[in-house]
Amino acid sequence: MLIDAALQLAEEGAEVSVREAARRAAVSPGAPFRHFPNRDALMAAVAAEAQRRFRTEIEAALDEAPAADPLLRFRAFGLAYLRWAMRNPAHFEIISTGRYFARGSSPELTRDNAELIALTEQMLSGAAAQGLLRSADLKRIQIAGRALVYGFARMNLDGHFPRWGVGEGEIERTAEEVIDLFITGIARR
Repeated sequence: MLIDAALQLAEEGAEVSVREAARRAAVSPGAPFRHFPNRDALMAAVAAEAQRRFRTEIEAALDEAPAADPLLRFRAFGLAYLRWAMRNPAHFEIISTGRYFARGSSPELTRDNAELIALTEQMLSGAAAQGLLRSADLKRIQIAGRALVYGFARMNLDGHFPRWGVGEGEIERTAEEVIDLFITGIARR
C-alpha cells in the first residue's frame, strides 16, 4: 500500500516523501517509519518491487525464446527490457536513475542487477561458442546492447520520438527493428 502510494507520487512527478506516501496510503504519518526509516529506504523498497516486475517480464520473454539460440534469447531479453520500460516509465525511472534513492543502498537490487548482467554474459558467451558473433569482444557487445536499450527507453521516456518522425503507435515496432538491426550487426550469419 505504501509502496504503491510512493510509486503513484513518482508517476505524477511529485516529490516522494514518506509522509506524503503515508497520507496517500491513508495511514498515520508515523506508521511508515517503523518499516522505512527514511525516504531512501522507502524508495529502495519501491525499486525492489519495480525490479521484481522487470525480472518477471525478462523471465517470461526468455521462457518463450528457444534455449538453443543464444542470439534469439539476447533479442528476447532486449525486447522485454524495452517493452517493460515503455509500459512502466515510472518504474524504469526509479530503477535506472539515482534520482530517487542511493543505488548502492540496496543489496537486493545490486545482486539482481549483477544476475541480469551475468545472464547477458552467458547468452553472448553461448553465441560466441557457437560461432555466431562477428567479434570476440563480448564486453563491448554487452555494453553496446545495454546502451542501445537504455538509450531507446530514455528517448521514449523523454519524449524524443516525435522529433524523429516516430509516432506513438510506431514506437514498439521501431524498438523491434532497432534491436534486429543491432543483432544483425553483431551476428556472423
